Amino acid sequence: MLFDLDGVLLDSRDAMLATLVGVATASLGRRITVAELPPDALTTPRVEVLAALGVADPDGLCEVWWDPALATASGTTLFPGVMEGLMAIKDAGMATGLVTLQTRARLPWLLPPAVLDLLDVTVCREDAEPKPAPDGIFLALARLAAAPHDAVFVGDTLTDRTAAFEADVAFAGAGWGYAGPDALAAAGCPVVLTDPAQIGPGLLDLVPAGRAPQRVSAAAR
Repeated sequence: MLFDLDGVLLDSRDAMLATLVGVATASLGRRITVAELPPDALTTPRVEVLAALGVADPDGLCEVWWDPALATASGTTLFPGVMEGLMAIKDAGMATGLVTLQTRARLPWLLPPAVLDLLDVTVCREDAEPKPAPDGIFLALARLAAAPHDAVFVGDTLTDRTAAFEADVAFAGAGWGYAGPDALAAAGCPVVLTDPAQIGPGLLDLVPAGRAPQRVSAAAR
């Protein structure tokens, strides 16, 4: 069972928005507010959002300011039910993995140690070509010695959906995440979950091949 981090396991919406405006404010020398960000700021690459605000060299600026701004932003917490769901997956004897655009150095201050202990493998930004490329999923599967047809990837964006498709891995959309349930369903996601409490071993039964897009409201544990 593979998971994206932000918007799936971790509720980091407010922190990510605060980080974007913090970096933009530091660069532009004037106060930037969340209201000035585009509606799709969380599903658009950060350098594109910052460039649209007028930030010069957003890549270089993020190298300097992103981690301090994110580390001091408030509002990162596990979604309710995530810890219990991961524990149920482990109790069922299933392997778990994380495929995220976050760097490895950030994980200890984004996730509680108890959650990290429940993950058998973590693939971070520096480990593989980022999503929508499937490389991170392939790497996680290789480290787990698992075949694509035996895995499910739970993500919350269309880039997650594309990565899973390219890796030939079943996909479940986290409707509580960044893109939202309507966008996931419109993109043809085979299953759109509605509650993080649905994270559990039953997810393997919710994503049969070829199933038409549907919202799933019953708990998957």
